[in-house]
Amino acid sequence: MNEFWEAKVKLQWAELGSSYDVVIIGGGGHGLATAYNLAVNHGITNVAVIEKDYIGGGNSGRNTTVIRSNYGKPEPVRFYQRSLDLYRELEAETERWVMHDERGLWWLAHTEAGRRQERSRAAINQAFGADTTFVEPEEIGRLIPGINLDADGEFPITGASFHAGGATARHDRVNWAFAEGAMRAGVTIVQGVKVTGLTLDGDRVVGVQTDKGDVAAGTVVGAVGGHATTIASMANVRLPIRTHPLQAFVTNHYEQTWDAIVASNDLGFYVSQTARGEMLGGSHIDPQPSYSRRSDHHFINEIARRIVALFPFMGNLRVLRQWTGICDMSPDYTPIMGYTSAPGFLITTGWGTWGFKAIPAGGEAMAQLIANDETPELIAPFSIERFANDRTLADRGSSGTH
Repeated sequence: MNEFWEAKVKLQWAELGSSYDVVIIGGGGHGLATAYNLAVNHGITNVAVIEKDYIGGGNSGRNTTVIRSNYGKPEPVRFYQRSLDLYRELEAETERWVMHDERGLWWLAHTEAGRRQERSRAAINQAFGADTTFVEPEEIGRLIPGINLDADGEFPITGASFHAGGATARHDRVNWAFAEGAMRAGVTIVQGVKVTGLTLDGDRVVGVQTDKGDVAAGTVVGAVGGHATTIASMANVRLPIRTHPLQAFVTNHYEQTWDAIVASNDLGFYVSQTARGEMLGGSHIDPQPSYSRRSDHHFINEIARRIVALFPFMGNLRVLRQWTGICDMSPDYTPIMGYTSAPGFLITTGWGTWGFKAIPAGGEAMAQLIANDETPELIAPFSIERFANDRTLADRGSSGTH
């Protein structure tokens, strides 16, 4: 039996103990990366990760795998650039092939206002460490295969920002790279165990209650994408979060190599090609808050017209699969990380449509916070206190938030 399957068997049969220094609720990328960094970088191995379903079965396995740092404000640019850099090193560090593919991301503009916005994005990115430049339509037409620059007059392209570090990686391989690394270092990871409550001593969180028994904990971390408010309410913590579904799809195989990752804020879509040749596309969040993972035809109808106008070749492809994740959205579309009003209870949430790209840096920073009991400078702006202090970071730097 190879090491990958040995790790899976160990996960399947791991038993939950009665007490840990740290209990992390959620076996997705952020929970696993936090556990990995605690064990590998800080020597804290008395850690349990509790997942109600299976590793990466939530949003970590339902995203569209784009990695980038081309946001519109300095604080997110710095943070996501750190994550982009860590992704570049992840295969060598974990000795696992995560299919990391750096191919560049094109962010299209269709109006004069959009053109100015992409120029501004490029300038901010360059100032704070992300490699992004503004490009004219002629260069876009030369470098992106099959693009229709004037979109038959409907959505003409007026320019774009090109983010050279834009990349993709295989979501399940990223999850398992962190899971296996954490387990090798001594972390306990359990699947199929549901957290039913949090144990309080006054207002301090001192453990978790599960359908397999109660577990004492020095620190509890909520890393449950899509269900952050549910877990936080168990600690009497109210989060400024609304949960929305986000849909995506893949087509049948397209025989040509299509290296670009292309997004448009104005049209609200993004598209890339998978390693198997499928064309992968996504759009904005569903406007109605919901925990539903149902997909619908309205989404396909809405996105198809816009994508085909710019990429006519996709009109000949068929949709093979369609799926939905559920996204925790903060009021300023920026993550919330760190301490809460309940001592002993930390959160990493508000990832919205960009949680996958933040996994390495998010796990690194949360582990530093737990190990040192001090918020790292990189994530200090993402504290929940920013809302009370009028220091929000409104940044709709994703087509999915529109």
